[in-house]
This record gives sequence, structure tokens and C-alpha cells, in this order.
Amino acid sequence: MTAEHVIVTSTTDSESAARELAVNAIEARLGACAQIVGPVTSVYRWEGAVQTGREWRVEIKTTADRVPALTERLRQLHGYDLPEIIATPIEGGSGDYLTWVTTETRNGG
Repeated sequence: MTAEHVIVTSTTDSESAARELAVNAIEARLGACAQIVGPVTSVYRWEGAVQTGREWRVEIKTTADRVPALTERLRQLHGYDLPEIIATPIEGGSGDYLTWVTTETRNGG
């Protein structure tokens, strides 16, 4: 069974960049809401070396059918060469909230 709702997560290097990603996704109705978490410390391997950086995480609640368009929008707006864009299925929760997520990701809400 495929989940109808997902959380799409990305990270970026500043709070203002995270806010831009979040606002753009919501204005375009590609997500119903977004939270910005941070700063967080990220440790990763990039170009052969272990790096440590300060980042902000953006978590966008949306419907599964909006993920391809949201992924493309995040790629277009993102400042990273290879941005993290991960979709995690929502397996349960408040039915009323999930209905709201669906409504908000449709034209005219």
C-alpha cells in the first residue's frame, strides 16, 4: 500500500534559504505546511572528504501526487549542487489534519 501523504525533507545552509524553500512550496500549493528546524549539525562526505556544516531542515507536508512537482521546484530553487530531497510516507495520523493537507495542496484550497 502506498501512502497518500508524505513529508518531504530538505536541508540548506541558512534560515533565510530554508524560509524561501518553505514559502515557495506553500505558495505554489505543493505543500500544505512546512516547518523549519535548526540550526542542526550535519556530517557528510563530499568530494572525498568528511565535512561538518551548520544547516536548517525544511519539512513539508504534502500529498504523494505532489512529490514530483515539489521535488522539481526544490531542485530549481536550491543553492546546493546536490540537494537533499527525501520523501517519507505518513502511515497514520489525524484524519482531519490529513484531509486538510490534501485540501491545501489543491488549486483554490
